[in-house]
Amino acid sequence: MGRIGRTVKAGAILWFISFPSVLPSVPSVPSLPSVLSPTASAQASFEQAARDLSSSDADTRLRAALLLRDAASHEAALPLARAVVDTQDEVQLAAIAAELNIFLAEKMVPRKRVALVVEVRNQILAEPAFSAGPSALGPAPAPPEVLDALRFAARDDNPRVAIEALYAFGTLGDTPAGAARRELLTRSGPDVASLLGAADPAKRYAAARVMGRLFAKRPKDDPLDPTVGDAVITALNDSDRAVKNAAMRALGSMRYERGVQALTDLFTFYGKGDIAEAALDALAHIAHPSSVRLFLAQLPGRNASLRVIAIEGLARAGDPARLAEIRTAADADHSDVVTLATAFASALLENGPVDRIVDALTRPKLRDRARQYVAEIAARRATSFGRHLLDPDERIRLDVVEALGLAGDRAALPLIEPVLQDRDPQVARAAERAVARLRALAP
Repeated sequence: MGRIGRTVKAGAILWFISFPSVLPSVPSVPSLPSVLSPTASAQASFEQAARDLSSSDADTRLRAALLLRDAASHEAALPLARAVVDTQDEVQLAAIAAELNIFLAEKMVPRKRVALVVEVRNQILAEPAFSAGPSALGPAPAPPEVLDALRFAARDDNPRVAIEALYAFGTLGDTPAGAARRELLTRSGPDVASLLGAADPAKRYAAARVMGRLFAKRPKDDPLDPTVGDAVITALNDSDRAVKNAAMRALGSMRYERGVQALTDLFTFYGKGDIAEAALDALAHIAHPSSVRLFLAQLPGRNASLRVIAIEGLARAGDPARLAEIRTAADADHSDVVTLATAFASALLENGPVDRIVDALTRPKLRDRARQYVAEIAARRATSFGRHLLDPDERIRLDVVEALGLAGDRAALPLIEPVLQDRDPQVARAAERAVARLRALAP
C-alpha cells in the first residue's frame, strides 16, 4: 500500500475515533451461529471474533471478518463497522460483504461443498445486490453506524473498495424510514453528491445510481436540498454516456423539478435514441405541468417507446381531461405495452380498474413495468389491491405485497399482515419486509 493509501485509511480510523457514537461495543453472545463451517472455526466465540477485528495483525482481522460474514448475525453489524474502514483492502472488502450478508433477505453461504469434495465460492458483491432492488433485503434496517462507515469508505483510495462501499451504502440505505430516513438524507446527501465529481467514471456512475435510489421521492419526504439535486443536474453534462443516463434516471426518481429545463433541452437536442428516451422518462416521472405539451406531442408519433413514456407522464401529471387523447393514441397502437400504459393512466386519472396491470405481473416482458405501476397506484389507493393478495398465483401475491410495502401507505398494513402466514415462504418473507417498512413510518 502506498503512502496516499496509508494516509486515507489512517484518516478513516481517526474519523471513527472522532465520532465515538460510531464505535460499537462488542455484544456479549456465547457463540457464533451454527452456520459456520464445521471446523475449528466453529468453536470461535462471537466475542473473540469481534475482538479480533481490532487485532494489530491484518490476517487475524481478515479471518474474523470472514467468520462474521459467513455467520451473517445481526449482532455482528456494529463490530464490523470498524472493519469497513480498516487499513487493509481485503479486510474492508470482507467487512463490506459481511454487512451486506447480514441484511440480505436470502443469506449467502460464500463457501460450500459439492459432493463433499469440491468447494464452491459464491462472492457477495454490492452491485448485484443494489441492482436487485429493495426486495433483496430483509426487514431489519442497517444501523446508522454501519451506513456512516460505508459512506466514508466510498472515498477510499482503492477504487474497488470505494465502489463496493458505495453500492453497499446505496443498498442498505434504502431501508430506513420515517425520522431515520430524514436524518440519513440530511447527513449523507452532500457527501454522496460530491462523488459525482470523482475522476473515475465508474464511481461517478455508481454515485448517480445511488443518488437515484437513496433520494427517490417518497410520501412525507422533506424537499430535496438544492445542493444535492443541482449536483445531479450538473452530471447531465458528464462526458460519459452511462453517467449521463444514470443522472437522468436519478432526477426522475427524485422528481426534482429544478431539472425540468435541462432535461427538456436534452430531449429537444437529441430527439431520438437512448438519451432522448431517458430524458423524456425523467420528465415523465417528475410530471411537471410545463411538460404536458411535450408529452402530448409524442402521442401521435412513430416512436412507440416515446409514446408509452408520454402516456405515463400525462398520467402522473394528473389531469383527467387528457384521458381522451391517451385513448386516441392507444386506439392507433394496440401493442401490449401501450395498452398497459393506458390502463395505468386510467387507474391514476379516473380510479380505473387495476386488474389488467396486475395480470401483467405474470408476463416476463411486462413485469418490471407492471410492478412500477402497481407501486405508484398503491401509494394513492392501496386498498385496490386487497383481493390480489389472495390470488392463487404466488407471483402476483409476491409482487403486490412488495409494491404495497414500497408504496409508503400505512393503510396497507391490515391488508399485508395476514400475508405473513402465506403458504409460500417467499411471499411470507416479502410480507415481513413490507410490514416492517410500513410500521417504521409515522402514523
